[in-house]
Amino acid sequence: MAPGSGAVWKARGSGTPVTLVVHGLGATEGEARIPASGVRGTRVVVTLPGHGDAAEAPPGYWDYGRVAEDVLAIADEVRATRAIGVSLGAGALTRAAARDPHRFERLALLLPAALDRSRDESAREPFVRLAEAVDAATSDGGARLRALVADDLPSGTEVGNYVEDRAAALMRLGDALRTLPEQCPLADAASLAEVTSDVLVVGATGDELHPAEVAEDVAGAFPRARLELLPSAAPMLTHRHELRRLVTGLLN
Repeated sequence: MAPGSGAVWKARGSGTPVTLVVHGLGATEGEARIPASGVRGTRVVVTLPGHGDAAEAPPGYWDYGRVAEDVLAIADEVRATRAIGVSLGAGALTRAAARDPHRFERLALLLPAALDRSRDESAREPFVRLAEAVDAATSDGGARLRALVADDLPSGTEVGNYVEDRAAALMRLGDALRTLPEQCPLADAASLAEVTSDVLVVGATGDELHPAEVAEDVAGAFPRARLELLPSAAPMLTHRHELRRLVTGLLN
């Protein structure tokens, strides 16, 4: 079953505990599954509108509050007690935690991009370039978009079809690329003061879309949080084993 927005989910594994997994903006289907690798019990991988086999996002969908509503609705449906979120997914779970401070026992927030302040101009610029490349794809066949995706990857990283898959995913998300960078999950980080979840926050020291300072702020806002910073511009690709160790250490 899916919320009215078109978000869908798939369950992997079996038994308890049940862990919800919420991907980042433009994640490929393979990326969406990475954070759940090695997690025991049932992993419920959410696919937000405009991604994978989900329907296109309805008008006005791209708002942290709206995404958080979908996340909480699916969490209730599958009786999830834990959750993992990456980037946009981390922001949606942060918003959900502020709304219901006792909803999740444990949260893993990977590469949070914003908390209670909008991104500055330099942090919004990569999204502007991506949105312009999506617009240009009608004339250049997506060449500029693929080049931008490739430029963000650390040299020497084995990525297979990642560039093509990621560019194809972003082609459906022009509105989100323009809308989300102007927003932040919370109006005030103090709204997290009553959250009882054990929280793992993982940031990166070389990722311009996910500044380390944001990860530090997110960890500092939760009463029971641990912060880990990975030295990479793309830790989901370069530090998979370390991410798995950190996430399973929290959830298993």
